[in-house]
Amino acid sequence: MELAGFRQSESAHELSRLRDELRQRDDAIAEMRREVAASERNLQIERATYGDLERQVKTLSAENAALREDLEFFQSLMAAESKSAALTVNRFRVRRATVPGEYRYRLLLVQTGQRVAEFKGKLQFVLNLEQGDRKYVLTLPPENEKNAQDYELSFKFFHRIQGTFKVSPESVVKSMQVRVFEKGATQPKLTQTVTVS
Repeated sequence: MELAGFRQSESAHELSRLRDELRQRDDAIAEMRREVAASERNLQIERATYGDLERQVKTLSAENAALREDLEFFQSLMAAESKSAALTVNRFRVRRATVPGEYRYRLLLVQTGQRVAEFKGKLQFVLNLEQGDRKYVLTLPPENEKNAQDYELSFKFFHRIQGTFKVSPESVVKSMQVRVFEKGATQPKLTQTVTVS
C-alpha cells in the first residue's frame, strides 16, 4: 500500500533494519562497558599491587638500614674486645612521637674489654627546649622523683634503653644529652648529646 509516496513495506523494512542496528550498537556499548569495567578492575589491582610493593620496598629499606647499623655495631664490638675496658653510648636517637609534646628516645650502652665487671650506676637526661622566645633546660629524672629507679643501671656487656617523655605541646626539644654516672659518683663517666630534628 502506498500513500502519498509512503510505502508501508519499505518503512517496516527500514524500521526493522534500524532496530537491528540499534540492538547491535547496544550490544557494542554493553561490551565496551564490560571492557572498561575490566580495565578499571585491572588498574585498581595494579595500583594496589604497586602500593604493596612500595610499602615492601620501604620496609625492606628500613630493615636493611637496621641490619647495616647492627653489623657496624658488632664490628665495633669485636674491634673493641682487645682494647681496655670502655663504656660507650651507641645508637642514641630522639624522635617526636605522634602525640603533640611526646618524644621517644633509645640508646644502647656498651661495655667492652676483657674481664668486664658489672656496671652499676644511673642515667640522667638533660633536655634543651624552646617555647616561643624562651629557652630552658629540663632534667630527667627530676630531683626527688619517686620513679628515679627507672633510670638506674646494672649490666655487664650491653643495655638497651628506650622510653618516652612529655613536654608542653608548645615546647620544642632542640637537643637531648644523656649522662651516665657510676654508682655513687657526682660527675658523669660518659655524656653524649644529640640534636632533635
